[in-house]
Amino acid sequence: MSASSRSLRALLPSRDDYRGLRRSWRGDIAAGITVGIVALPLALAFGVSSGVGAEAGLITAIVAGIVAAVFGGSNVQVSGPTGAMVVVLAPIVVVHGVEAVVVVSILAGCIVLAAGALRLGRTVSYIPWPVIEGFTVGIGVIIFLQQVPAAVGVASTGHSTNALVAAVQSVRDADWPAALLPVAAVVAVALIMVLLGRVSGRLPASFIAIVVVTLATTVFALPLSTIGELPRSLPAPSLPLFTMETTLSLIGPAFAVAALAAIESLLSARVAASMADTGPVNADRELVGQGLASVASGFFGGMPATGAIARTAVNVRSGARTRVSAVVHSLALLAVVYAAATVVATIPLAALSGVLMVTAARMMSPRLIALVLRSTKSDAAVFIITAVITVSFDLIIAVGIGIVVAAFFALRALSEASGVRREELPGPAMPGDERIGLFRIDGSLFFGAAERLLDRISGQQGIEVVILRLSQLQLIDATGARTLTELVTTLEQRGVTVLIKGIRSEHMQVLERLGTVDSLRHPNHLFAELHPAIEHARSHVARSAVGN
Repeated sequence: MSASSRSLRALLPSRDDYRGLRRSWRGDIAAGITVGIVALPLALAFGVSSGVGAEAGLITAIVAGIVAAVFGGSNVQVSGPTGAMVVVLAPIVVVHGVEAVVVVSILAGCIVLAAGALRLGRTVSYIPWPVIEGFTVGIGVIIFLQQVPAAVGVASTGHSTNALVAAVQSVRDADWPAALLPVAAVVAVALIMVLLGRVSGRLPASFIAIVVVTLATTVFALPLSTIGELPRSLPAPSLPLFTMETTLSLIGPAFAVAALAAIESLLSARVAASMADTGPVNADRELVGQGLASVASGFFGGMPATGAIARTAVNVRSGARTRVSAVVHSLALLAVVYAAATVVATIPLAALSGVLMVTAARMMSPRLIALVLRSTKSDAAVFIITAVITVSFDLIIAVGIGIVVAAFFALRALSEASGVRREELPGPAMPGDERIGLFRIDGSLFFGAAERLLDRISGQQGIEVVILRLSQLQLIDATGARTLTELVTTLEQRGVTVLIKGIRSEHMQVLERLGTVDSLRHPNHLFAELHPAIEHARSHVARSAVGN
């Protein structure tokens, strides 16, 4: 089998995906049903909160959940609508309308699918931890703020696309004291979830809270807005109308959604792999599976999907070991559509807001926040910048800026760790040694540190021979090699002989290509050991003294 064929097969489902199913099928089915119960209120809530409706959230959990389970790269990942996706989709709905979400779902799915086919799955490992935590906290704040309108019984239409501004406007426009009723429903859901969570982490607290508040609303005929009528079957798949104008206007949002879907799915899969021995994660295949899931969801009128960290964690803790559990989770939700759509329609919107508010609060872990803030000043700054930009502007821009800021601090630290120091010549001192400069270059010689090297060495006076020790140099880039060439050329033009000792084999090619070796006065001025270089320098100084 050719390498290309093996590469393609690695991205496709295989029988190995279900290895061990004979031993784990009971646990997988039980875990799938458990996750389905947990996922039901979340799917409904995320659909409502994004502006596309509870139906779309449920469709996404069903269709995308099955497709991602079969084609994805994780054995226990559970996919569907998530809070982070809501943060991106809500402004798209406001600006472009509900119909645009289907188009964005298909476009973003194709982008994620292409990223997987191009083997870009490992790129998520380059995102620093403070950026991820800042991003997560920012999303948690936005999700919480997005629930304020429903929590006070105010329609979010006509308000700002900024979650903080919209939350303030909703509180201002609420019909007080009538708004205290939905607020009470939110508080009741939150209290039930928190108390049940303390009793046992295995209880489906959100589901129980929704049931209790819905029953109370029905029994006492409370005037609370509800989800409303839901379809009793899945809609037939259809292709939305793609026009050039629509596609061009939505390509930017689609790339933002695709970036988010890729990042969140890969992070979720990585977290799942760390929780239990459920097999390796194929990052590229995970992107292929998530891309196909969003495309399929769009065909059925759903929204873009990602791997859901909370539901995946519940899946693993409930004993899931194969993909069957995620498939069962979707089938359980499908059974709700066909058997309980009428009951689900009576759920108060305020109750769903309560579920999401608690979910958002749990995303903002005080322990992790304190851990980041206590780590280093630079990491704390990256975390705060990412979180603030996520809440204030845009979540994808926040990740990009967070990575740039983290890279700046990393390069500064790398530059500070790099250095040039003048050393004493080893052995007994000899006449003329003061005219020999032995310089050791440590760490990295790259664009962030190269200029300092040039100034440090070229500024030396009263030296006839310079020996550059490069054996401790760990990294050199094109800028560093070019700066080294300029240094040698400058010194030679001033009449200072330059000797280079200990070029590492992995650095030789770039130094040869950028002229460092050729800039030496003589090919013999390149040494593998220090002692011959010092002997050569002393003989050169001695000849110079005789000549004078």
